[in-house]
Amino acid sequence: MAKLYRLLTEEDTAAFCHKVSDALAKGWELYGDPSYAYDENSRMMRCAQAVTKEVEADYSPDMKLGQQ
Repeated sequence: MAKLYRLLTEEDTAAFCHKVSDALAKGWELYGDPSYAYDENSRMMRCAQAVTKEVEADYSPDMKLGQQ
């Protein structure tokens, strides 16, 4: 059994909300509060949200976390 961690990031648009919603629908759980920061290069706000998930498999650095 392994506990996995992902940090989801995206510009502050509906795409970020959909990315987090998709992870929640796949069994990931929110971990901490979301973060926001201004990206000078794109001149947009960026969002970040950490999520975790427990899986039956042993952890491997080769795991495709988005497919778990």
